[in-house]
Amino acid sequence: MAVDRFPSHTSCHIKGIAVSNVEASQANPSFILTLACLDRPGIVHAVSGFLLECGANITEAGQFNDSSTNMFFMRVRFDAPAGTALDHLLKKTEDFARPFAKHWSLHAAAQPLRTLIMVSRIGHCLNDLLFSWRTGHLPIDIRAVVSNHRDFYQMVAAYNVPFHHISVDPASKSQAERRLLDLMQEEKIDLLVLARYMQVLSPSLCEAVEGRAINIHHSFLPGFKGARAYHQAHERGVKLIGATAHYVTTDLDEGPIIEQGVARINHTMSAEQITALGRDAECSVLNRAVRLHAEHRILLNCAKTVIFE
Repeated sequence: MAVDRFPSHTSCHIKGIAVSNVEASQANPSFILTLACLDRPGIVHAVSGFLLECGANITEAGQFNDSSTNMFFMRVRFDAPAGTALDHLLKKTEDFARPFAKHWSLHAAAQPLRTLIMVSRIGHCLNDLLFSWRTGHLPIDIRAVVSNHRDFYQMVAAYNVPFHHISVDPASKSQAERRLLDLMQEEKIDLLVLARYMQVLSPSLCEAVEGRAINIHHSFLPGFKGARAYHQAHERGVKLIGATAHYVTTDLDEGPIIEQGVARINHTMSAEQITALGRDAECSVLNRAVRLHAEHRILLNCAKTVIFE
């Protein structure tokens, strides 16, 4: 399991250590190191020198210098010597990174993120994630699906994934969210995906899952709100529709953006055709966002994201 303690997107002071607890037992195990720190000369040299001292071979590297925040971001994938003990590598990385890195993480590349998906009564994104996972195109481990309705229990059962019905109403919302948090703790969930889950999460729940919860919505917000956004777009004669995947925060639909996609439409299309195009966009955008997160390619940069593709 990978345990991440992400910084708040509302502050440029990035804190915390994210580590993977997977034992590196395979030959030449691969790891992913990410870090964010104040920019200064020599960081790349220091990181590559440290990995050389560890006997590692760098197989992929990316870096970004943000002059507006004076922050430096880096992601490195490397192969370690056979038999490398993870605890030993974590300790060496902590000793190396502590003097300058405000945030760093080390993950075993082969370990999929333990994932919980939430859905309501629109299932296209859920179906796409389940199929991509089952066919090996998403490096996640779907441990459970939670819904406030029972519509998709048969679909989920076909993938041999546990389905949990947790009804939500104003009187029971706090208890429902407690059940969700208990389930996440029981399953050691690394990633929560809101695949068209049509309930607003409470501020306390948003804080509990911040940095490890991804939401998908149509990109019409705030211009076209509600469940019939595509119909509103049709009535207004828009020419582009799309979708946005972002991290969940206490500010509704205002979290750092991970991925976006668009589709062009024209006056001949019905509201139903536009809806179908929009749902295709939602599936592909959410799928890409989950993959980017699962491959540890996203670093938070205040209210924005740095993504190493």
